Amino acid sequence: MKFIQVLKLLSKPKLLSKIKNSKSSDTGSPFVKSYKDLMAGGRPTADFYNAEMLNLFWETTPEAIATLLPPPLKPASKPVVAAFIAYYPETNFSVPYHESSILIRASYKGEEGYYCLSMPVDDDMAMAGGRETWGYPKKMANFSFSREGDTVTGYTERHGIKFMQVKAKLTGKVNNGNAALDEILGLGVKPDGEFSDKVYLFKHSHSPVKTGIFDYPPLLVEGHTRFRPKTFTWAETEIELTPSEYDPWQEVPVERMLGGFYTVGDNSMLHGRVLQKVNELEFLPYSFLKYEFDQNRT
Repeated sequence: MKFIQVLKLLSKPKLLSKIKNSKSSDTGSPFVKSYKDLMAGGRPTADFYNAEMLNLFWETTPEAIATLLPPPLKPASKPVVAAFIAYYPETNFSVPYHESSILIRASYKGEEGYYCLSMPVDDDMAMAGGRETWGYPKKMANFSFSREGDTVTGYTERHGIKFMQVKAKLTGKVNNGNAALDEILGLGVKPDGEFSDKVYLFKHSHSPVKTGIFDYPPLLVEGHTRFRPKTFTWAETEIELTPSEYDPWQEVPVERMLGGFYTVGDNSMLHGRVLQKVNELEFLPYSFLKYEFDQNRT
């Protein structure tokens, strides 16, 4: 909901007058925002400029996908996994930061997209914004991501474990002599690398009350990001998934690597929408992607 729409719903004349006459200096503290700043600070999109990314796709087992999807999401037509590692040198909302992610292909009412399992970052504001606004399962991590000639390498590390390590050769083709190129194009990627992805997320907050489960019914959220590459190269890719109890990416094993691509370009994250509320008890076992703790620890 846009801020102007909120104003129309206000029924308190004094508060409405306060909002209309607000000035940037009203609060006198960075802890408290003025209404004027709030009304001026909205952005239609979250933008990433000259984002450097390596995207990979592989086929996993149908059993792995079925195990990890919360209802009402269902497996897509093929058990495809997408992963990426990225460096964002400039955005319209945060300082430069790194990010990686693993997403599994899923379907909601016949519409295919990706369910995000994990999205490590190395900036606290990027983590907070993604977790609190969208429900992205973000955690802080260490990264390495670099290109030397036609070789791109990178890793994501947490708790001393490099649980994902990637390597790509920028040969202009994908794996196995371009055998899977049509499959990747069938996921919505255009030949020039431009594409728009659909991501399914579950926004939720565990209750602090002993008898509670969540603060509100978990929400199934749909998001879209548009990718507009300035530089694009098809790549032959490989990924090593090291077992970690904190970041178990190895639970979606590589059965067949399809390939990937390397890009530098501009991305825009659009406003999302809530698709539905989900049953609290059904979702509870899937609600710990953002957390890690040993419930048996004393």
